[in-house]
Amino acid sequence: MSPEITPIIEEPALIVANTETSLVVADIHLGIEWDLYRSGINLPSQMESRLDRILGYIQANSPDRVILLGDVKHNVPQVSWQEKDEIPRFLETLAEHTHVDIFPGNHDGGIELLFNRQKDIRVHSTRGAVLDGIGYFHGHTWPAPELLAASHIFVAHNHPAIRFTDSFGYSIVEPAWIRTRFNTGVMKERFGSLDFENPVQWADPELFVMPAFNELCGGVPFNESTQKDLLGPVFSSGGIELEASEVYLLDGTRLGILRNIKKLPHTRARTRAAGKNHKKPECSRL
Repeated sequence: MSPEITPIIEEPALIVANTETSLVVADIHLGIEWDLYRSGINLPSQMESRLDRILGYIQANSPDRVILLGDVKHNVPQVSWQEKDEIPRFLETLAEHTHVDIFPGNHDGGIELLFNRQKDIRVHSTRGAVLDGIGYFHGHTWPAPELLAASHIFVAHNHPAIRFTDSFGYSIVEPAWIRTRFNTGVMKERFGSLDFENPVQWADPELFVMPAFNELCGGVPFNESTQKDLLGPVFSSGGIELEASEVYLLDGTRLGILRNIKKLPHTRARTRAAGKNHKKPECSRL
C-alpha cells in the first residue's frame, strides 16, 4: 500500500497515512527567543502558541504519533534556562495526546535529559529510522542505510524557501516544500556495500524536504542556492537531484521544477558579491 501524504494547507506540517497516521513537524527551535535576547532582540516566548498550533493539528487529524523531525530545541552547545523550563512542558503535553517520536537534529544534544522518561516519548538515532514504512532523519548526517529501502523519506535541516523579487528590487521569502529524489551515483559512492539492484536495499525513495515550523528561523532560498550552499552531507555532496526538485508553497501552489523557477524574472537568483557565500539562517549554522 502506498502511503498517503497530505500537507496541511498554509502550515509547515503534514500528515502521513499508511497503516498508522503520523503528524510530522520539523525545526521548532524552542528557546530561540533567549538567543535573540542575547543579541539585543527582546521577544516574548512563543512556546505556548507553537504548542497550541500543534495541538490544533492533533485535534483535527487524530494522529497515532507526532514526529518531531529534529531541532526541537535551539541553543547549542548549552541548554538555556528557557529550554529547561519549556521543553519538558512542551513534550510532555504532546505525549498526553499521542505518542511522540523525536529524530534529533544538530541542535538537540541532550534532549533526552529534558523530559520525564516515563512519558510516551522516544528519541531515535541521529541517522534516522523507518516508521510504518517511511524513512525519517533530520538531515545533518547521512541517513542510516535501512532508510534507502523505504518508498518515501522525510528530511528537514535546510529550512527551504523561495525568494520572490519584484522589478524594484524588493523581495519576500516564502517557506516551501521540496520534492525530489536522491542522486543515485552519489549514493552508490557513499553506500557502496548496498546492492542498488535489489529493491529490498534500494527503493529509489521519493524525498520530501520540510520547511521550518519556527518562522523566526528564516529560510534558505533554494532558487538562489547551489548544492554547496546547502547544509548536511546529503545536500552539500550533491546527493539529491536539486535542480530537478519540485517546489510547492504552503498554500499548495506548485511553482514547478527548480531549474525552471531559477529562470523566471521574479524568482531568478539575485546577484551576489564576488567571493561571498550565500548566508544561511541563524538556526542552521552548525
